[in-house]
Amino acid sequence: MAYPAVTNAFAALRLLPMSDRAKDAEILALRHQLTVLERQLGNTRPPFTAADRAWLAALLHPLPRAALRSMRLTVRPDTVLRWHRDLMRRRHAAASRPKRPGRPPTVRSIRLPVLRLARENPSWGYRRIHGELALLGVRVAASTVWEILRTEGVDPAPGRGATTWTDFLRSQADAILACDFIETVTLTGQRQYILAVIEHATRRVRILGATPRPAAAWVTQAARSLIMDLEDAGATVKFLIRDRDGKFPVLFDEVLSTPTSAPFSPRCAPRG
Repeated sequence: MAYPAVTNAFAALRLLPMSDRAKDAEILALRHQLTVLERQLGNTRPPFTAADRAWLAALLHPLPRAALRSMRLTVRPDTVLRWHRDLMRRRHAAASRPKRPGRPPTVRSIRLPVLRLARENPSWGYRRIHGELALLGVRVAASTVWEILRTEGVDPAPGRGATTWTDFLRSQADAILACDFIETVTLTGQRQYILAVIEHATRRVRILGATPRPAAAWVTQAARSLIMDLEDAGATVKFLIRDRDGKFPVLFDEVLSTPTSAPFSPRCAPRG
């Protein structure tokens, strides 16, 4: 396009100092040259480049159709108008083309409510979230809600709603103790059983005592001592995790499960 534009600009400047008689003579000469060219080509149409078509369409489009029909052109006036329509269509398509490929991102005002509803309601799927947004007046497709959750790495509702043992321990770490017997052998060869309790939140280990024979009375007294220590420390414990070792008597659970054994709640959670 640059070369035809510069060439025709200089040609227009050359016409300014010419008189009307000189212009008429040049027009007649050009028309005669077109006649000679058409006679030589016969039925063969002269080729036009894209730049030639764009330039002719820009020059001739403002003229009325009657004026175009009276001019001597190598193409029909309807062809010139079709070139102009194609030029405008390509220009509009280029201006409307998105600057980056793919679907435009969802606005922030929609993404934030979707993520908040998913975070505060783990059991809701994307369709439930879509319905709640519709009640709030937020118009968005269900597939868009699903795409937002997938992009942010939010698991589907069944996976988010299920509470695993690890999640439970993390959420209740301040209220969980775990106890177990540690078996060791002294330098004299005597076997000892150490009853230890660990606080999940602070990882603090409490040694309740050691004995070669963990009788039921000794284990029960260790449970009472644990309760008194926790009361003095002002700790609030809801769960005590232990295994199914036979060295824990029934009275051990009863002491920890009685309502008067604060800071424990009436529940004790044994684990196999």
